[in-house]
Amino acid sequence: MSKLVIRKVAVLGAGVMGAQIAAHCANADVPVVLFDLPAREGKPNGVVDKALAGLKKLQPEPFCGKDRVAYVDAANYDQHLAQLAECDLIIEAIAEKMEWKLDLYAKVAPHIRPDAIFASNTSGLSINSLSEGMPAELRSRFCGVHFFNPPRYMALVELIPTATTDAAMLDGLETWLTTKLGKSIVRAKDTPNFVANRVGVFSMLAVMHHTARMGLGFDEVDALTGPRIGRPKSATYRTADVVGLDTLAHVIHTMQATLPDDPWHGYYAAPAWLSGLIDKGALGQKTRAGIFRKEGKQIVVLDLAKQDYRPSGAEVAPEVADILKQRDPVEKFARLRASEHPQARFLWAIFRDVFHYCAVHLADIADNARDVDFAMRWGFGWSQGPFETWQAAGWQAIAEAIRDDIAAGEAMSDAPLPAWVFARAGVHEAAGSYSASADALQPRSDLAVYRRQLYPEQVLGETPPDRGETLWENEGVHLWRRADLDAGIGVLSITSKMHAIGSEVLDGVLEAVARAERDLDGLVIWHEPPFAVGANLMQVTEAIKAGQFDLLERTVAKFQQTSMALRHAMVPTVAAVQGMALGGGCEFVMHAAHRVMALESYVGLVEAGVGLIPAGAGCKHFAVQADALARRSAGGDVFAYVQNMFQTVAMATVAKGAREAIQLGFARSSDDIVFNPNELLHVALHRARAMAEAGYQPPQVERGIRVAGRDGIATCEMMLVNMHGGGFISDHDYTVAKAAATALCGGEVSTGSRVDAQWILDVERALFVELLKNEKTQQRIVHMLETGKPLRN
Repeated sequence: MSKLVIRKVAVLGAGVMGAQIAAHCANADVPVVLFDLPAREGKPNGVVDKALAGLKKLQPEPFCGKDRVAYVDAANYDQHLAQLAECDLIIEAIAEKMEWKLDLYAKVAPHIRPDAIFASNTSGLSINSLSEGMPAELRSRFCGVHFFNPPRYMALVELIPTATTDAAMLDGLETWLTTKLGKSIVRAKDTPNFVANRVGVFSMLAVMHHTARMGLGFDEVDALTGPRIGRPKSATYRTADVVGLDTLAHVIHTMQATLPDDPWHGYYAAPAWLSGLIDKGALGQKTRAGIFRKEGKQIVVLDLAKQDYRPSGAEVAPEVADILKQRDPVEKFARLRASEHPQARFLWAIFRDVFHYCAVHLADIADNARDVDFAMRWGFGWSQGPFETWQAAGWQAIAEAIRDDIAAGEAMSDAPLPAWVFARAGVHEAAGSYSASADALQPRSDLAVYRRQLYPEQVLGETPPDRGETLWENEGVHLWRRADLDAGIGVLSITSKMHAIGSEVLDGVLEAVARAERDLDGLVIWHEPPFAVGANLMQVTEAIKAGQFDLLERTVAKFQQTSMALRHAMVPTVAAVQGMALGGGCEFVMHAAHRVMALESYVGLVEAGVGLIPAGAGCKHFAVQADALARRSAGGDVFAYVQNMFQTVAMATVAKGAREAIQLGFARSSDDIVFNPNELLHVALHRARAMAEAGYQPPQVERGIRVAGRDGIATCEMMLVNMHGGGFISDHDYTVAKAAATALCGGEVSTGSRVDAQWILDVERALFVELLKNEKTQQRIVHMLETGKPLRN
């Protein structure tokens, strides 16, 4: 198969989805032309300009850096259609009206190159029907490519071929979407709403049906259908508000209009209360009122009985909460079925009806059960898909319970379970996942791109990939390698809870670096996210209570030694970063020889939040960086660079992604950004090997570092005085920030003095230990341990 090259993308439609798809292409350094109708007044591209301006305010942020918008060119259909000839991929993302889409296709088709790909982001219209509106010569290059909102953050893209879509083109597009945009692909059949929305919207309809049947409150149901059952915090009704009640109603209408023979067709209708809210313009989050509404600081919820809003706050009953805490899913579901409590009966009913629905429709909507489960994980944020949940709860026992409820008239439909359900012990096995349409197990895709995913997400029942050969381990780390991939590159995985860095981790990293220098060609630090949440505060608190400040100082010195070992190792050290890398974790990242970062890497020196400063060589690293930047600048003013670093440390700024981590100085422009986090280890191993093959030589320990000294400290303190006087910071904030300024400026020395790295390490360590003795810092540490939130004191 020839490689698919996409140099430029066009997105047709600058609405909520189209603009964000364009933004994510720009995140990936792919130039985009964003089209919409010409504005009725003002500049012809006013519609697109307004959409791009709106993206800058949207949360979560669609762009991964402020500079990304420069990759998006505004265009309109009247003036700029000729630009489509420059585009290799055209994605249509206009409103979900078949006639509008077909009219647009007729307009743009003459300008699309025959070798370009044309795709629709429709969320549920027939891809084959859309294809029939294309010129015959373009149909083989047409398919559905359904992103989920928000496109930057939601992993799922459903790829839907038509009867005439070129298979090789589809494989190439799947490869590009997977690696370049970081997406997780499910190939869907051309059925209404495809896979995720078909199951997800039915699940919401089932919840709505049983909410009304059992007389439960919307807030009570959300308390039940969120994280307690492995669903997102937004649960059901808050999710509806976020999606938009009008959007939800439209998707329901699509199912109603296109699935007349579905056994559940009678439920494909928006409830009267939902239509009533839409008629009033209460569409959810975008209108600041829907099922939930904020009144001052209070969240209120619609009460159907009162036909008015009331304070939200219903809770899960203790006996039901006890059932949901049960770790054994077999026991948990048995207790839900046996319980007479309305909340337990509600939960069993919604699970039962979704299981029933998925079993009946599996052959129609998906190639196999794995695709359904992944679609719900990646598109709706479920921790397990419906088939996984069923299988974990005891396949045959649940099947028999569903059959009994169907016979008793308790299920939403009287459609019988398919025969294959009773012929199997589950749908996921080591050999593959069950395909109802083929009546066989289907293995995973054999596309070459998936060989880059060494440890892909798995469904229940799959055989885990080889975890390699253990070289050494202690209580905090595991050093291992995959000889089948590269026997010369070791992988160091931190194994502590949340990958917090305690004494056992420090000892482990030092030992791993020493072994890598002796026996290996390179070292990659990689494990499942988060990368590291910082120092082990429990160990710190215990030492404070015991008055062991000498021990704490020795531990900080060891932390510094560990960071320096990563930086100055005789073999390349590569940090493979995904998720949070905070505090000491950030310092490890900063000191690695190279970083391979997932786009969604949230990196920051957050020590100020617990009343401390970076002392694992973080302040030293920034001081060295400031001197290096000053040497390359015309003025050579060190403080010009220290000032920004001081604000970053004092405000405990966390980068909102890998690109911002580079801008803030936590990483370098030469580091790698990987869009698909499942490819992180693959890229990191190859980067370490390339560095080793190039004759890697570590940097020398820095000497003669020019520092900002007393004048720099005084200038920082002036900023603090103004902030303190304005009530923006507390007395202790002032104390902590001044300590950070002192360390970053190289201590109480003359401005422009030249010092060695060890001098700055000694300064930051002494200031750190002094802050540990401060009662207010101790209060902050305890509060963080107890609540997970910073204390302002």
